[in-house]
Amino acid sequence: MGGRRVRARFVLGAALVTVPLLIALLGPWLAGPAGPRGVSFTPGQGHGLGTDFTGRDVGRQVLLGGRSVVLAALGATALTHAVAVPVGLAAALTRWGLLEDLLLRPLDVLIAVPSLVLVLICAAVLSPGPAGLSVLVALVAVPDAARTVHAAAVEVAARPAVEAMRMYGESWVRIALGHTARVLRRTLAADAGTRLVGALYLVSTAAFLGVGVQPDASDWAVMVDRNRPGLDLQPLAVVLPAVLIAALATGTNLLLDAALQRGRKGVRR
Repeated sequence: MGGRRVRARFVLGAALVTVPLLIALLGPWLAGPAGPRGVSFTPGQGHGLGTDFTGRDVGRQVLLGGRSVVLAALGATALTHAVAVPVGLAAALTRWGLLEDLLLRPLDVLIAVPSLVLVLICAAVLSPGPAGLSVLVALVAVPDAARTVHAAAVEVAARPAVEAMRMYGESWVRIALGHTARVLRRTLAADAGTRLVGALYLVSTAAFLGVGVQPDASDWAVMVDRNRPGLDLQPLAVVLPAVLIAALATGTNLLLDAALQRGRKGVRR
């Protein structure tokens, strides 16, 4: 029964993730040129799904709006771990308490600040677009991710294997990345999935608030915000992008859960 549940979770997660990823990847090539604007909330007159509240073709905006969300979320997740993993490992493996404090205490201060406040502050100095949005979200996520890595690595750092590697003069890179990070790979994978979902949330929230993106950008979150006033007239302009964002986040979690459960069974065997 457990194996069937894992397979079902994997299949459902793959199905949920595939649709928004394909739209994000192929959408800009399938969207075609922009036609003349006009208000037609019902399908027809050259608009397969009708137009949104601002007169833009809903289908075309859905095809164009996924790439920025996906790229920003993936970029933010990769950047978060690129910074948080070395910082967390360095704080856990160092024998100098002062260095650990220097690495972790500033992160504690940032964790105490609400994430949306940090987003608004950082947006004031970063340029709009997926790259700037990725940096912005990563800056918010790094403190908590580094703390998670540190907490998991402290226990590994106290094991005899690490002490033996130090006695034999192994380099820090070998101890940290070659051994400790490898031992923590399941923890890091689980954290990466959590960070990706969190990044999707923050990217969508920031875009919804008009932070880090142009007000007229072709973006799923911007579509939701821009079309709220006309929700009763054209619900597809709000529902479709919202469902795609939710499918991507939910599918990612399901795939990660299935992968971790399979890995756990492999370890038991």
